[in-house]
Amino acid sequence: MTTQKGTLGTNTITQIGLLVHDIEAVSQAYADFFGLEKPEWFWTDTADQAQTEFNGQSSEARAKLAFFDMGSLQLELIEPDRHPSTWREHLDAHGEGVHHIALIIEGMKEKVTLMEGKGMKQVQKGEYTGGRYAYMDTFQELKVMLELLENDPS
Repeated sequence: MTTQKGTLGTNTITQIGLLVHDIEAVSQAYADFFGLEKPEWFWTDTADQAQTEFNGQSSEARAKLAFFDMGSLQLELIEPDRHPSTWREHLDAHGEGVHHIALIIEGMKEKVTLMEGKGMKQVQKGEYTGGRYAYMDTFQELKVMLELLENDPS
């Protein structure tokens, strides 16, 4: 018998997301510092595929992403485009640095509803190849944004 772990059914942080102005330079800095291969960055999917919504409105927002696997944790570098998004808003307001911590969950709609019931509203959501994400405004309680990741069954 498994027991429920906290609000989301997990307490395993899988990713830390950092906002950057220059993904090439920051990727190289992390690669050099940790002695890792510099990952290739790629664009998030286009709006028709990603179905991105920011503050309840459809958005063309895209970002360059690069990922470092750092043991049990993944480091995500995010360089947003100029369209409205949580990435652009946060980078403009706070500068470069931590944007979110992420957890892999099951039951996205239920988890979002549960969190919104606790006053933690969904800020942005979208699809990616193999799953979906939702950024939840947990700054008041947790002092950082949470990203929920739900991967499709393989």
